[in-house]
Amino acid sequence: MFRINEKDIPDVLVIETDKYEDERGLLMELFKRSNFIFIDSIVQVNYSYSKKGVIRGLHYQLKPKEQGKLVTVIDGKIYDVAVDIRRGSPWYGKFVSEILVPGKMLWIPPGFAHGFQALENSHVVYFISGNDFSPPSEAGIRYDDPDIGVNWPIQNPIVSQKDLRWPSLKECKNNFEYVPHNKK
Repeated sequence: MFRINEKDIPDVLVIETDKYEDERGLLMELFKRSNFIFIDSIVQVNYSYSKKGVIRGLHYQLKPKEQGKLVTVIDGKIYDVAVDIRRGSPWYGKFVSEILVPGKMLWIPPGFAHGFQALENSHVVYFISGNDFSPPSEAGIRYDDPDIGVNWPIQNPIVSQKDLRWPSLKECKNNFEYVPHNKK
């Protein structure tokens, strides 16, 4: 059993799965094709481990190598963020966030930049849809862009040199356009 709720920006979804726990441990169904018919295809699965305070992001891939991400935590807790970068969108430059723990997932479709901060040491799994990772299509936005205004929970984060070099939303490479649902 699972539950799906839309965030304040349509198309970004919070998915909660049931956990079956007993004296042996626990079982969670992370992915079953029939539950995720809104995802075209899963082409890659990524895993990351992040220490408390680490920020990864804000990342995306340019078209035609765009990706959607179904993000979940196997162990730990993260503050997960999706930024709408679809030009012409009523939510352009706005973000939604969700605290993810085991049993909770966030679906981030193409056209959104994604990042997270580990609120404790965390093991994260990303189910990637659309396209394989493509280094020439890789793009990003600075995690601390004041025009986006993400209020990351842990101050003085640990951020990679690569993520510190991403441009602002105003200066980033971006070829996504908003398409209203009734015009897809």
